[in-house]
Amino acid sequence: MQIDIVAVGKIKEKYINLGIAEFTKRLSSYCKLSIVEIGDNPTPDNASPAEELIIKEKEGDKILSKIKDQSHVIALAIQGNMYSSEDLANKLDKLALSGNSHITFVIGGSLGLSDVVLKRANTLMSFSKMTFPHQLMRLILLEQVYRGFRINRGEPYHK
Repeated sequence: MQIDIVAVGKIKEKYINLGIAEFTKRLSSYCKLSIVEIGDNPTPDNASPAEELIIKEKEGDKILSKIKDQSHVIALAIQGNMYSSEDLANKLDKLALSGNSHITFVIGGSLGLSDVVLKRANTLMSFSKMTFPHQLMRLILLEQVYRGFRINRGEPYHK
């Protein structure tokens, strides 16, 4: 299985990069993993809604340029459905069994995802009603994907 993560923004925090490196290593036994970082467009503190929309659309165009046509896209969006770890594991398993062996997870920037990215997504997934920094979300996503593979293989992992 090929899993791509397309994410807006660079991660500067060392502790998050260490966690990402750890789960990237762990996932290498289960899938091919690619993380593509898209540069974020700076948002002025007093940006108008119209300016924010333009920024989201520019980021959205960059995101779409990195998504392969055949990929099943799971966009992380607050309006998406919430999944338990077991639900995500089941979704990954069903996608693989149905021939969808290329999955792209999309993590937007601080303003969220553009409408065109949300429309391209096959699935909208939310981790919580809370808002998380997009840098930290990348680490959380990797951990949950790893947990999903462990669940699907019946391998032990703490609950």
